[in-house]
Amino acid sequence: MEKDKPPILGLIQRGGQVVLRMLANVQQATIKPIIEAAVAKATLVHTDEYSIYARLPAWGYEHKTVCHARGEYARDEDGDGFCEVHVNTMEMGWTAPGGSMCQCAGCENRQKGSSPQ
Repeated sequence: MEKDKPPILGLIQRGGQVVLRMLANVQQATIKPIIEAAVAKATLVHTDEYSIYARLPAWGYEHKTVCHARGEYARDEDGDGFCEVHVNTMEMGWTAPGGSMCQCAGCENRQKGSSPQ
């Protein structure tokens, strides 16, 4: 990780709100209270394979992953031709043209005239 880029946890409800939090470190104990404050128990959470998310089921959440390391970015689990399991909604926020999600989420480098959601 680049030293000038602090870790940021991004949570998004498909079609809903975005939560971004700058983290002091990348540990389960750090992300747990953020997730618990923003996500209802028993919610199905999709993540990549990063091990920091491994305890989501123990914390009361349903959890499905895609494995980017194996080249998996989306998965159709029920055979209907629609890839239900993915993290593309959040990934698009990090890479959207015109700047980072941080510019509209209340971070220090927020562009003038933008407002937190």
